[in-house]
Amino acid sequence: QVQLVESGGGLVQSGGSLRLSCTASGFLVGDYAMGWFRQAPGKEREGVACIRMTSLSAHLADSVKSRFAIRSRANDTIYLQMNNLEPEDTGIYYCVLGHCWSRLWRNDFESWGRGTQVAVST
Repeated sequence: QVQLVESGGGLVQSGGSLRLSCTASGFLVGDYAMGWFRQAPGKEREGVACIRMTSLSAHLADSVKSRFAIRSRANDTIYLQMNNLEPEDTGIYYCVLGHCWSRLWRNDFESWGRGTQVAVST
């Protein structure tokens, strides 16, 4: 069983930056990937970014590609650097573990963290 713990959320003004972190623990084997989903109030959960922990290939959603970056450290930690944040980026950000494809489908990820809140004010 895998546990995922997120940190780094908070309140920031539009145009500001935040860095989210996620550390995985438990049974980590094989060619797995980690990533981030988010859910804004009243909206569906959507994929933001993911990275394969062995090849380091990554995918980001088109809406964040020019502003966000995903990085990994060792085989159990990822970071989401979020720059030039917009109010539309507000939501709960979930760390996930599973398989990373450009489609960023939630069903590709088996493990989910509890989430960390990001709020961007105007």
